[in-house]
Amino acid sequence: MCIGCSKVPSVSYNPWKVISVPTDSNLLDIAFTNNPEHGYLVGSNATLLETNDGGNSWKPITLQLDEQKYRFDSVSFAGKEGWIAGEPGLLLHTTDEGASWSRIPLSEKLPGSPIAVKALADNTAEMATNVGAIYKTTDGGKNWKAQVESAVGVVRNLERSADGKYVAVSAKGSFYSTWEPGQDAWVPHNRNSSRRVENMGFGDNGQLWLLARGGQVQFSDPTKPEEWQEAKYPELSTSWGLLDLAYRTPEEIWVGGGSGNLLRSADGGKTWEKDRDIEEVAANLYKIVFLEPERGFIIGDRGVLLKYLPNPEITSPEAA
Repeated sequence: MCIGCSKVPSVSYNPWKVISVPTDSNLLDIAFTNNPEHGYLVGSNATLLETNDGGNSWKPITLQLDEQKYRFDSVSFAGKEGWIAGEPGLLLHTTDEGASWSRIPLSEKLPGSPIAVKALADNTAEMATNVGAIYKTTDGGKNWKAQVESAVGVVRNLERSADGKYVAVSAKGSFYSTWEPGQDAWVPHNRNSSRRVENMGFGDNGQLWLLARGGQVQFSDPTKPEEWQEAKYPELSTSWGLLDLAYRTPEEIWVGGGSGNLLRSADGGKTWEKDRDIEEVAANLYKIVFLEPERGFIIGDRGVLLKYLPNPEITSPEAA
């Protein structure tokens, strides 16, 4: 493969700054309280990091847990109330912006381990496990009600839309499943090509996106959710995979991949350009989060964190 032969045009401005983080553990998720300066990063080896300056600097927090080796997969806040979900069998809760954390007891009969949690309101959250079980609490974690009656099987990743829908990719990437509130069970779907599905998620308009092996990007038809638009290949003839996708605005999309590869589309995925400054960051970029159009982060392996810095020459979101 000729890595230097890419014909993808370069972005005119690199908006991503490498942030120094005091860990080389794999970071997995990021969330902020209702204070945009105050947030948390979680990751493997029970990694918990706190920022009080909007993500420019981070300090480690050590929680008093047992000797088990925990992996913190997911963190979410609604105001001052926050949650951390992790493996094996871990759920933590705070009501004071993380000044103190309490462990929520989980039933031994819980199918799988929590890998995703979403804070929804005071005392209200949803939790999903690595086999697709979904539960909801409305009393701060004392009681949980199953939202779906049957698990879907081991998943490689699972995403929740803003309106409570879920999509889960099977462990081997051979099929995916969807669920929405009111349904009794997950609905399985065959993948629509021979390529293994790597990751899936939702756009703000409810449209599904799909990343498949070989650098393939695909979007569901906005008028026919069961159908898919033609597959796109942002960068042909690459030896690296695409790992995550996120919308900064309804039209601007960022896609991260292996070996520091980062691509941007300003037209909803029709055409692409490459952020070549980030290629020097020798990390797999596997999670992109935009908290709002001008606030975003990219998480990579071995403690790599990038922060979005808007182009100072562009003064308004409309101009972007």
